[in-house]
Amino acid sequence: MKVLLLNGSSRPSGCTYTALHEVAVSLETAGIETEILFLGNEPVRDCTACGGCGKVPDRCVFDDDIVNRIIEKARDSDGFVFGTPVYYAHPSGRILSVLDRVFYAGKNAFLHKPAAAIASARRGGTTATLDVLQKYFTISQMPVVSSTYWTMVHGKQPEDVLKDEEGLQTMRNLAANMAWMLRCIEAGKSMGIQPPQAESGARTNFIR
Repeated sequence: MKVLLLNGSSRPSGCTYTALHEVAVSLETAGIETEILFLGNEPVRDCTACGGCGKVPDRCVFDDDIVNRIIEKARDSDGFVFGTPVYYAHPSGRILSVLDRVFYAGKNAFLHKPAAAIASARRGGTTATLDVLQKYFTISQMPVVSSTYWTMVHGKQPEDVLKDEEGLQTMRNLAANMAWMLRCIEAGKSMGIQPPQAESGARTNFIR
């Protein structure tokens, strides 16, 4: 089993990475393979609603090396943790641009796989940030992995995060819940229990 962790910060080894690393170490200790993927710090194209991915399934037509790479890795992953710093009480524009394209073009790679969101902030805006990221999961039929507190850490620098004992504990408990859920899903599949097939086709327009 493997969990893919996405670092949505522009800093490869900052506070967000510190939190993700704590999750990854705990998952590895539990026997779960992990990979932390840095989204980079170059400009990222957002989704233009061009519809091109409808003609080339499971692939974004704007091939900028990150979005399609995530989709490919997602196919081979069993769970996900998406991490972001807080910018103006919301996730980084980087992770939002990436996830808009990833889920629009490659949603099938994520269906029914557990996911968690974590936020890093100096002080505030974390719960609003988590709410935004979790909406990607809930529209994709992904079980949301929780912890013993909201999945956030606080600090201006990585060394501050390392002093956030409750935040790091929350990360470790998140990892334990992720490992447990992955094993439950694996056990269910071994017993022939498959994910449900969702209804489709109804697209109600409320503008009359």
